[in-house]
Amino acid sequence: MGERTRSTWKELLSTGSGKAGTAFLAVLIIISIGVVVTYPADFGIKYWSNPVLWADNPRVAPPSWTNLFSSFKHAETVVFEATEPAEKVSEFGVIRAGYSFDLNFNADESPTFTSLIVQDISYRERPPVLTLSIERPDGKKIEMYRLIVSGPRPGEEAPFSRYSETPFRVQLSGEMNVAAAVSDFLKKEIGVSISSQDLLVRGVDIAVFGKPSGDEGFDVLQGSYKIKVDALLYDEADSIGLVKFVVGGSVYGLMGTDTLGRDLSIGLLFGFPVALFIGLVTSSVTTVIGTFLGIVSGYMGGKTDTTIQRASDILANIPLLPILIFLAFIIGQNLFVIMLILIAFSWPGLTILIRSMVLQIRSGQLVESTVALGASRFRIMFKHIFPQTAPFVFAQMIFFTPAAILAEAALSFLGLGDPSLPTWGQILERGFSDGGVYVGYWWWVLPPGILIVITAMTFVLLALGLEPVVNPRLKRA
Repeated sequence: MGERTRSTWKELLSTGSGKAGTAFLAVLIIISIGVVVTYPADFGIKYWSNPVLWADNPRVAPPSWTNLFSSFKHAETVVFEATEPAEKVSEFGVIRAGYSFDLNFNADESPTFTSLIVQDISYRERPPVLTLSIERPDGKKIEMYRLIVSGPRPGEEAPFSRYSETPFRVQLSGEMNVAAAVSDFLKKEIGVSISSQDLLVRGVDIAVFGKPSGDEGFDVLQGSYKIKVDALLYDEADSIGLVKFVVGGSVYGLMGTDTLGRDLSIGLLFGFPVALFIGLVTSSVTTVIGTFLGIVSGYMGGKTDTTIQRASDILANIPLLPILIFLAFIIGQNLFVIMLILIAFSWPGLTILIRSMVLQIRSGQLVESTVALGASRFRIMFKHIFPQTAPFVFAQMIFFTPAAILAEAALSFLGLGDPSLPTWGQILERGFSDGGVYVGYWWWVLPPGILIVITAMTFVLLALGLEPVVNPRLKRA
C-alpha cells in the first residue's frame, strides 16, 4: 500500500490540474488551521451573532481598498484606544487624567459617525467626570460632550464599579447635547447660526469636520485633529480601564461590512474550516459506508446482495435537496443533522458502482487462489479486493467533498443552515435577503460565492488529476 500511495501522489503531481488542486487544497488547509487556532470555539453564538461587538463599525461599508480605484477619497474607519492616560496631574485634591488621540483626516467627505466608549470605571468617593473635546486644524476647539458617572446607589459600598460588564457607549452624531454644543460653537467661533435640530438632521460630523460654505453648507476641513478626553478623578485609587474614540467611515476593512456592521472578512475566514469539515467528514464517512456495503454486496451475493441493492435503489432515487429541506424543518437546523442526512442519502450510488467492480474482481485468479488456500471472507474482501478498488474509491471521495459543501451552501442559502455557525452560504443568503444584489452591495455577495466555487473547483481539479490512476488507459495515452 505504501508503494501504491507513493505512485498515486506521483501521478497526481505530474498533471497540471493535480498540481493546481494540491496547491489550492494546501492553502485551504493552512487557512483553516489558522482559524481553528485563533478563533474561539463559540465564535458563531458569542461573537458573530452579538450585535454589541460590531456597534463601532459602519453599516454596509465597502472594503477600504476600493479607495485605490476612486478619485474621490472615502473616509476610513479609525479606532483610537487607551488604557492609560497620556498625562496625569494632581492639584488641590483633584487628579486630571488626559487621554489624547491624533487624527490625520484627509478624506473628501466627513465621517459617517463618531462615538465615545468608556469601560471599567472604579471610584471610591465622588464619581469621575469625563469631558470630550476636539481641536480642529484651524486652531478652534469644540467641547463636545461631558459624562458624569453615576453616583453610589443606596446600600452600595466602595469601591464603586461602573461599566465593567457592558461599556458605556454614546453615538455622538445622534446626541442632542452634542448637537447643542456644536451649534453654540458655530455661532460663537465661526458666526454661523444653525439650530441643534437642523444639525441632527444634516449630520453633526459635517460641522465638526467641516468649514462653512455657501448656501449654509459645509466643505470638508482636512488636516490634523486632536481628540482629547479629560477625566477628573477625586482619589488616587480611582481608575478608568478603557477610553475609546471611533471615527466611522464609509469604507471599512478588507472585505467591508454587512447591515449589522459585522466585519465580513472575519466571517469569510471562519467559513474555511467549516466548509472543509463538512466536505471532508461527510465524504469520508459516505465513502467508507458505500465501499463497505458495495464490497459485501458484490462478494457475498444472495439475500445479502439483494437487500443491500434494493435499499440502495430506493435511497438513490429520492431527491436529496427536498429531503434536506423537509428534515431540516422537522428535526432542526443543526450542522451535524445536515451532515447525517447527507451521509444517509449519498452512499447508495457508490455502493452500486463498487458492487459491479467486485463482481468482476471476485472471479479473478487472485481471489480464486486465495479462496483455495482457505482465507476467510473478511480477509479476501478487505485484503485482496479492496486494494484493487482503492484508487477509484479515493477519487470518488474527492468528488463527494464539493457535493457536500455545495449541498450545505444551498441549504444555508434557503435559510435552513445552522444559525450557530456562520458559513459562506449563510453570508450569501443574508446578502440576498437584505437586498444586497438589488442595492449593489457586491462585496457582500460576490466573495462568499467565489469562495464556494474555488473550494469546489479545488476538489474537481484533484479528481481530474487522479483520472490516470483510476483509468490506466489515460495514463498510457
